Amino acid sequence: MTSAIRPHTTTEETPRPGRWLALSVLVLAVLLVAVDATVLGLATPYISEDLAPTGTQLLWIGDVYSFVIAGLLVSMGSLGDRIGRKRILLYGAAAFGAISVLNAYAHTPEVMILARALLGVAGATLMPATLALIRNLFHDPRERSLAIGIWGATASAGTAVGPILGGLLLEHFWWGSVFLINLPVMAVLVVVGIKLLPESRTPQPGPWDLASVVLSLAGMIGVVYAVKETVSHGPAPSALAAGLLGAVALYLFVRRQLTLPVPLLDVRLFRHPGFSGAVLADLLAVLGLSGLVFFLSQYLQLVQGRRPFEAGLAELPAAIGAVVAGLIAGRAARRFSVRSVVAGGLAAIGLALAALTVIGQSTGYPLLGAALLVVGAGAGFSFTVTADVILSSVPKEQAGAASAVSETAYELGAALGIAVLGSIVTGVYRGFPGPAGTPAAAHESLGGAVEAATHMPAATAARMLDTAREAFVNGLTLAAGVGATVLLAASVAAWFMLRNQHLDNT
Repeated sequence: MTSAIRPHTTTEETPRPGRWLALSVLVLAVLLVAVDATVLGLATPYISEDLAPTGTQLLWIGDVYSFVIAGLLVSMGSLGDRIGRKRILLYGAAAFGAISVLNAYAHTPEVMILARALLGVAGATLMPATLALIRNLFHDPRERSLAIGIWGATASAGTAVGPILGGLLLEHFWWGSVFLINLPVMAVLVVVGIKLLPESRTPQPGPWDLASVVLSLAGMIGVVYAVKETVSHGPAPSALAAGLLGAVALYLFVRRQLTLPVPLLDVRLFRHPGFSGAVLADLLAVLGLSGLVFFLSQYLQLVQGRRPFEAGLAELPAAIGAVVAGLIAGRAARRFSVRSVVAGGLAAIGLALAALTVIGQSTGYPLLGAALLVVGAGAGFSFTVTADVILSSVPKEQAGAASAVSETAYELGAALGIAVLGSIVTGVYRGFPGPAGTPAAAHESLGGAVEAATHMPAATAARMLDTAREAFVNGLTLAAGVGATVLLAASVAAWFMLRNQHLDNT
């Protein structure tokens, strides 16, 4: 079957023994990252109450992990190609577990932000390595599609396990306990991974170019920081300077990759419409989703008054939809087409987000649950197929770098989504008209308002909380509308850019 990007053939056509057991170790790493991402959102109200961060610090706690990981994914994917993907995965997993302890015992907002940043450094080693090892373990396209589907479904399952497990912990222990659940998972991953995972690396990788690493990190962080600050506080000189420096660094990064005999990232891959379309679809989809997801747990707990465990269960339909869709996405793309599955999935997410623009403080669960189910299914279809397209478009020796591009799009979209959509929610919320005596901390975050209410007269506290919750919901619905627009635009872009793109059958 012809395609816009022909997968490179490999001389290793014999199926690798033990590949499905090895996959179980890889999905364990994915489960860890997914659980960590979701429990943070659930723990945010408690972190806000205990550490008393400002609204800006709360956003940094939410997105600094994505900032750092987006800046380092390409570098770490390329490093894994050079020193060994198994090695970097196991080292990164051990570091991830150790730094989780620092997250659990952070005692100030500044320490929490630093801990999340360090966790991003460790996390940058995990995701590219898992996808790259799948590319090297599974040479048959149909088996690889199924393996990627299981990989994606596990990530989605983690988004369900995280809130439920986190909710149970938060009802019985302090908020730091949600980070300590990483430790047993990491221990199993390292011990079992040493025995089951095969090592793979690029035969002649060339040197790991430190200048390229610095340029990619500086470029990503500069651009994302500029977007975040501009949305939050307007076009300040510092934000514009950071954006300009970031753009220059990314330009120099691309120029350098074109001149290196063995680049950190082969930017020529973006000449292929299918590869570029898959990456763009991932970036826009996560951008439109992440800011909303970050605040959804706060809506369920602080606006609707659900307990943490109940809030976790409320988010379960999204994971169920994603797991089911991820497992059948490859088959659907072969029966219909890549572009119809990806574009259709993105459109479904966009329409579900549009439905959330009508929610209020007392919206019933049927609307929320149905919207989350559609969001999950759309994400399962689109993300699974785009990951398959990206992986199958490169020789297996470049699997780490290609996987890193996919994950960079995901994490960059998450950082931009929290920065842009999160800033929309925060901006609308801060202006709520509280009654006389409302403390400044109440205007920083809804968690701050709930905490402040405990020290105010009952009648005044009730009026303040009512207006604060109304402002929070107004910000949330506005962010949902922006997210819906982004997702529908991504659907249109994917329809045209993935034209004539197919998944191989053999």
